[in-house]
Amino acid sequence: MHVNYFLIAILAIGIIPVLIWSYLVVTELVVSRTPRKISGSLRPWLWLLPALSLLVVFLVYPAANTVYLSFLDAKSANFVGFANYLYIFTDANMLVVLRNNVLWLVLFTLFCLFFGLLIALLADRVRYESVAKAFIFLPMAISFVAAGVIWKFMYEYRPAGSPQIGTVNAVLSVINPAFEPKAWLFDRSTNNIALIVVGIWMWTGFAMVILSAGLKGISEDLLEAARMDGAGEFTIFIKIILPLLLPTITVVATTLIINVLKVFDIVYVMTNGNLGTEVIANRMYKEMFNYRNYGRASAIATLLLVAIIPVMVINIKRFNAEASHE
Repeated sequence: MHVNYFLIAILAIGIIPVLIWSYLVVTELVVSRTPRKISGSLRPWLWLLPALSLLVVFLVYPAANTVYLSFLDAKSANFVGFANYLYIFTDANMLVVLRNNVLWLVLFTLFCLFFGLLIALLADRVRYESVAKAFIFLPMAISFVAAGVIWKFMYEYRPAGSPQIGTVNAVLSVINPAFEPKAWLFDRSTNNIALIVVGIWMWTGFAMVILSAGLKGISEDLLEAARMDGAGEFTIFIKIILPLLLPTITVVATTLIINVLKVFDIVYVMTNGNLGTEVIANRMYKEMFNYRNYGRASAIATLLLVAIIPVMVINIKRFNAEASHE
């Protein structure tokens, strides 16, 4: 049966606005015929109903169904209890996956914050600040897939004595003629670090921009007063800048943590999780589409959701606290 997707698209573009307009007309008609006391509280809920319906259909139901499937077997036919979760925390390969995610979580977050803050502080002191920031932020404009392809060429390896076409080995060979070229993505002692470096390269610009905005919000008069009192730059940073930047650092850190827990693209493109580089999202993909084990894939997805929820709750509570103070 031939499907005319162009016709479907045209119908969707034409029908959806008509449906929305019809819903709004009916909504206002219903509200206008209800008592004033009721209509005041009824109208917001009627306006929110379409958005809430979409959230339930596309977010709440899939999440609940995923949790349900995590207690079933590979074919989603029989109840197996917590067997899938037991597999996650006892299987040797899964323990490597969890270890890799912890490694990503710690190194990626810390180094993005460190380099982001360092560059923000240094760029704030030069006249070409905007150019420097644009250069550092540029990787954020590249997709993770493109970044993976670029860095795969950067890490390219040729045996010693052959011309090194990979930028990393070529540069290190020029700096140190005695350097032995390394297969960065095939050596288990370096491949995870090599992947994390790509993530840091991409996200340092994000951390820098947000932290730089926080730095701009610190009163220059306060810093000048500290300098006049004899405080050195390091003391000013530790005693004044860092405490005032702490809320901003928390925002950046939680954003980085949420994103690093879901990291997938870089690993998939550069190593496909081989040679001990699998992460949770990559393993979930393989369990679902390669091994066709829907129970384990759902359990891994649920674990990922459970790991992200506390970070999001903390962030929301902090935003609400700041809003109440304002």
